Amino acid sequence: MKLSKPEPLTIEGGKKAVLLLHGFTGSTKDVKKLGEFLSKRGYTVHAPIYSGHGVEPEALLETKPEDWWNDVVEGYNFLKNKGYEEIAVVGISLGGVFSLKVAETFPVKACVAMCAPITRDNSKGLFTRLYHYARLYKHFENKSKDQIISELHELRITPKDSLDGVTRLTTETREELQTIKAPTLVLQGSLDDELYQESAPFILNTVETDDKEIIWYENSGHIITLDKERDKVYEDVYNFLDHIEWSVAN
Repeated sequence: MKLSKPEPLTIEGGKKAVLLLHGFTGSTKDVKKLGEFLSKRGYTVHAPIYSGHGVEPEALLETKPEDWWNDVVEGYNFLKNKGYEEIAVVGISLGGVFSLKVAETFPVKACVAMCAPITRDNSKGLFTRLYHYARLYKHFENKSKDQIISELHELRITPKDSLDGVTRLTTETREELQTIKAPTLVLQGSLDDELYQESAPFILNTVETDDKEIIWYENSGHIITLDKERDKVYEDVYNFLDHIEWSVAN
């Protein structure tokens, strides 16, 4: 069975714009509910989908982080070309790293980094996530057990240069964190892996803005936008964006 490809998400909600960024092996589904929440409260949201994501896992290894970053930049420019002068950026996991990189590279009203692994210094764990995604994806395609085993084996021996590229991109972003002057909110699940829990205070302590905050979610793991405390996550993101002085009014 052929699974439908997730599409970029755009919801017009007002003159204030938010760029929403999903995670590694994820899709716009990671941030769709958050986007809908914000749009109902006066924000226009746009969530691009990265090359090779949301489709068969083999396609992801045929792309590289530079391609995904280009998709992020195109998402930012999409909002600019639509006439939105003030843009906030919100991302989860790898999208959180990208949100920080956007804040380092472009003018933003605010930056929200959720469960962003900014202290990552190797690609350990990335293939495990891709492998789990592949197994689930192939199951939902209704492939036979033997076919799934065969395709997963092929995936294991496929070159994984793109995964090493994630480490390079993360390192580059980490080294420029002190250039971030925009208001910054860091959100982190307390049940997430150690890498992410270490990264959250590192981001908070390194960005060069007085307007910064960290919020922990005791009962949440990694994708906090879909976890048990997702409603509080949505409220916290909205409240942070709402306290900022936007020059545009809805």
